[in-house]
Amino acid sequence: MTTEWIEIGRLDDIPRAGARVVKTPADCIAVFRTEDDRVYALNDRCPHKGGPLSQGIVHGTSVTCPLHNWVFDLASGAAQGADEGQVATYPVTVRDGVLLIAGARLPAAEE
Repeated sequence: MTTEWIEIGRLDDIPRAGARVVKTPADCIAVFRTEDDRVYALNDRCPHKGGPLSQGIVHGTSVTCPLHNWVFDLASGAAQGADEGQVATYPVTVRDGVLLIAGARLPAAEE
């Protein structure tokens, strides 16, 4: 099965240790760039209180929710430390400076 990749912007559109939001019909996805140019895509909503993870602080390969300081691993979406919870992750890659996300894995609109 071939993965359908959808262009969502350029790597340079996201500052190092920052994020941008991609809106889908069902939800928003936060696309993160680390200091060393790795990229990750997670649901933009913290499972604790719904905080916008895209507005959190990126440190290493983690992001801290801006509302209550919960920390999530960018690769797995798992809450770190004593916190419990999981954020959906999505395959994302960079080709020639272009950000691509796996279209088949994006959340579908509810009918």
